[in-house]
This record gives sequence, C-alpha cells and structure tokens, in this order.
Amino acid sequence: MYIPNKFKQSDAAALKTLMVDYPFATLIGTSELGLEVNHIPLMFKQVDGKDKLQGHIAKANPLWKSIADKAEVLVVFNGPNCYISPNFYPTKMATGKAVPTWNYVAVHVKGHISFVHDNTWNLNLLDRLTTHHEALQPKPWSIEDAPKQYIAKMLPAVVGIDIDITSITGKWKVSQNQPTINKQGIFNALSGENESHALKIAEFLKSYMEETT
Repeated sequence: MYIPNKFKQSDAAALKTLMVDYPFATLIGTSELGLEVNHIPLMFKQVDGKDKLQGHIAKANPLWKSIADKAEVLVVFNGPNCYISPNFYPTKMATGKAVPTWNYVAVHVKGHISFVHDNTWNLNLLDRLTTHHEALQPKPWSIEDAPKQYIAKMLPAVVGIDIDITSITGKWKVSQNQPTINKQGIFNALSGENESHALKIAEFLKSYMEETT
C-alpha cells in the first residue's frame, strides 16, 4: 500500500481499534490457481502475547484446501471513506486550483494462516464472535439460545481461521495535507452530510485539526 508520510498511521492502538470497529475484512492468499479472495468478519485477539486474527469459513469453502497451512496472507480492513469535492476548499474560491479526491482509512495486516478443525476451538470462537456483535442488540442472542443438538450438528460444517500477525500498516488519508482553512472547510461540509461514512471521516479529520491547535 502506497503511504505518503502525512497519511501514515503508526499508532498501534488506533490500528487495532480500526480492526475492531470495522471487522468485515478482505482475506487475500495465493494458491496454485492464483489469488484467492474471501470476505469474512475477523476478530483481533492476543494469545500468549501474540497478535492474532481469528474467524471462520464454511467447510464447503475450498479455501482451507487450496491455501497451504502457515502460508502468508494479506488481510485488508476498510474503514470509512468518502468523496471530497473541490467545492469544500475555501482556497478554491480564490484560485480555482483544486481537484476532487477520496478520503479513506484502511489497515493492512500480513500474517501466516492456519485452519482449525477442532470443534471445541470453533465453538469458543463462535461464542466470542456472537457475544461481541450482539452486544448492542436490545436482547442479545447467544449460542446457548439454540438447541445443543443443532449447534453440534452445525459445528462440523465450520473451519476455523487462525492468523499469526507479522505486520500491521495503516493509512489515514483524511486531508492532513491541506492548509488549515481547507481542513475546516472539509470538516464543515462533511459534518453537514447525512451519511455515516462522511461523518466518520469528519471525526478523523477533527482529531488531526485538534492536534495542530
């Protein structure tokens, strides 16, 4: 990923928070057939001091057969993103020198993947996944809500994914390269939009504006 210095995110806590807040990831690996791409939710977890990503796929998915155990994979987490119009820049009114761009936040994770066929491990993973993602529901669903025989029958149809992380890189492209007057113009424009990604990008930009004041 091309990352100019102004857009490089090196804060480990910020990188991990992005992965937690936007867990639906793109998993990319290489097999004898070429590139393999899957879209799955993954959880960041520390095990014995090691950073990991964990998730699962359907056993019917041939990924666990085509990708070698311990093979290197790339995982992409996409945060909020939105279009930035030149009309957001006050300087454009004076000089006309402005072009459109796109602001976005993304994290790339490299690691070595293992596939888990242990029902106990997978059950524990699924329990953690559902507990996390059901937390904001009015009445959170639990695996225990389903009949035990039903869950026992479903487990063999699941293959766990366990990725040992080797590197994490992040890019926060939220107009840090613009002069203060344009940053404020972008923030004002995005804050007035009725779209969640635009509002989130405005929040990221605001944090940089506060750092320079």
